[in-house]
Amino acid sequence: MAARWEEVRIGAHLADMKQVDYRNTLALAGLVELLVEKGLLGQDELARRCEALDRASEPLRRRPG
Repeated sequence: MAARWEEVRIGAHLADMKQVDYRNTLALAGLVELLVEKGLLGQDELARRCEALDRASEPLRRRPG
């Protein structure tokens, strides 16, 4: 019975995390749109920076857990 409650708790925690992820994604998208609209950031510039950050984080993703 305790194992079942643990599954329910984990499921609830996952749902909370998905909601936080959605809100963070929404805020980030809104911020990027505003920066582009105001001419402070270009789409190409953002894409290049994201690619560079992704490449820089690759060694971290390869580490054994």
